[in-house]
Amino acid sequence: MKNEMKVEFDAKSVNESFARVTVAAFLTQLDPTLDEIGDVKTAVSEAVTNAIIHGYENNEGKVCLTCTLEEDTVVITVEDHGAGMEDVKKAMEPFYTTKPELERSGMGFAFMEAFMDDMEVESRAGFGTKVTLTKKIGQREEENRNGCGDSSY
Repeated sequence: MKNEMKVEFDAKSVNESFARVTVAAFLTQLDPTLDEIGDVKTAVSEAVTNAIIHGYENNEGKVCLTCTLEEDTVVITVEDHGAGMEDVKKAMEPFYTTKPELERSGMGFAFMEAFMDDMEVESRAGFGTKVTLTKKIGQREEENRNGCGDSSY
């Protein structure tokens, strides 16, 4: 079964929590654990915040959020048509930030990678950025069942 939703919202910091909650609500169809919901919400929060702060530099613009569920996998894209990046590899380095005056830690991409199974970043300076996040739901439960102490012989 495949199911998809798409929302577009103003690039305003107040909409970051809207994006997190929207994805979490849509994700409930896969019966995720609280940890899985937390992981996805954190990654979405980082991607949306990057679009607002770095993509549009807190100027007007739109953020497009798409969430696709297929089988036990969620694929989330966060896209902006803002500033874009000249060097994606450099931007993905831990602690790298273009906004130190805003007390940005430079860990957004690192968090997204840590909490999701896969992350892809496409960007072009002057045209925007698209972040694609993928996570298999139910993976940890399978790992736990196959681990030590599994009494279901």
